[in-house]
Amino acid sequence: MIYLHIPFCRQKCSYCNFHFSTSLSAKEDMLAALKKELQLRKDELKDKNLKSLYFGGGTPSLLNADELKSLTDEVLRHFTFSSDIEVTLEANPDDLDAHFLKGLSGSVFNRLSIGTQSFFDDDLKLMNRAHNASEAESSIKRAQDFGFENISIDLIYGSPTSDMLLWKENLRKTVALQVPHVSAYALTVEPKTALSSWIDQKKIKPPKETEQTEEFYYLSAFLKDQGFDHYEISNFGKPGFHSRHNSAYWQGKEYLGIGPSAHSYNGERQRSWNIANNRRYIDALGNNQLLSETEILTEKDRLNELLMIGLRTTRGIELSVLQNQFSTHILQQLQPEINKKLQEGTLTEENGFLKIPAEHWFLADGIASDLFIVD
Repeated sequence: MIYLHIPFCRQKCSYCNFHFSTSLSAKEDMLAALKKELQLRKDELKDKNLKSLYFGGGTPSLLNADELKSLTDEVLRHFTFSSDIEVTLEANPDDLDAHFLKGLSGSVFNRLSIGTQSFFDDDLKLMNRAHNASEAESSIKRAQDFGFENISIDLIYGSPTSDMLLWKENLRKTVALQVPHVSAYALTVEPKTALSSWIDQKKIKPPKETEQTEEFYYLSAFLKDQGFDHYEISNFGKPGFHSRHNSAYWQGKEYLGIGPSAHSYNGERQRSWNIANNRRYIDALGNNQLLSETEILTEKDRLNELLMIGLRTTRGIELSVLQNQFSTHILQQLQPEINKKLQEGTLTEENGFLKIPAEHWFLADGIASDLFIVD
């Protein structure tokens, strides 16, 4: 599968020096660089028949339909698409106007991942989103009017501007809009952000873990009752609408990341990532060079990654995979902590898979990290 990191953003910052008002020439330079990287790296994927193509990172919906098509055409120069390929575009609600959707509807894109976050203005203002609650709802309806049925939306719970009643209304509206996939995340406070500053100044209250826990379990129960599969801790999909792209990540399959700061993985032991600086990325590719770094994962690294990713899914980790891919020595280091958590009930073994029971999912990352081999 291929992931294209599209670095155009709404705000200019030291990390990403393009923004929504970037000049046409600068945009053309970036598009040319992305195409050049695809050309240079076309032989890295073993499977040339793509089952997933994902446009994310930054704000790719700031490109117009013709610019997006030029990138998919470039992918098709070097790869083929499977008959049921999933082609996803991350989009902000305020970018999904009728003109954009009309152009997109005639393209290969068949899945939209919309950064809705909430259907309430107070939440959206707190998160510094460009769209309002009305646009959050109308963008989904408009996308459906243009034939997009495979829609995923992001929702944030545990916000200081929300409560259980508003969270229930967010979920009720999601179901009423017939959205078939939801990615839901607890609000986190990152250091040196406006939200962190407001909390320090006591302008707003910090998120409470107890409230986030309660909203998480309500989310899971409610969407399950509405026919969604809770197939990964943060992801819920109707049958047939699970994210094929993310599922491939969680299963450790190979992927090719194109664009500034994009990561790639060969499905075995090698991981690489591109330089983040846009100007240096463009200039290097202008000289047929790619500035990137590569690491070879140790057995310990591969095991810890498998634990972190695999235990976030309902599928869990297949015990035969542990036995076949890792040495007896490292498995002997792992087994005592597994036994401890089996006795505690925070892990179970079911039909040859190691899993975290649903009642402990909110603490899954902590449970997984307890299993890490650190020496």
